[in-house]
Amino acid sequence: MQTFPHSIPRTFRHPKAAYIAFLVLIAWLILIPQHAHAATGTGGSLPYEDWLTNLRNSATGPVAFSLAIIGIVISGGVLIFGGDLNGFFRTLIFLVLVMALLVGAQNVMSTFFGRGAVVASMVEPAATQALCAARAAAGWVA
Repeated sequence: MQTFPHSIPRTFRHPKAAYIAFLVLIAWLILIPQHAHAATGTGGSLPYEDWLTNLRNSATGPVAFSLAIIGIVISGGVLIFGGDLNGFFRTLIFLVLVMALLVGAQNVMSTFFGRGAVVASMVEPAATQALCAARAAAGWVA
């Protein structure tokens, strides 16, 4: 069976050209840098953001991490050496263990991988050097 050129869709008449165009598009997408939009550190003006921020800082701080470690040790010890526990007490111990693992894992992961991006200062390097030189001349210790 013979096919005629006009019966083939126009996009498939020259597959090599389509392949090259696809490669050029992929190369363009990979090599052209995209603009990174930095997020601001402050939230909106909603009335409940302050206490939510305080709650987050309290749940992820060093005291929470210490309590998580203590909770893991105590609940693990109760589960191992507690003997026969009723269903409610056993569920309560598992709940304490899971919450301690969640808080502890969040702190461990933030220790290994950081808490977020560090945005550099917008001060010019020459201005920073001049400020450091002025402080050194005035006797300030950097």
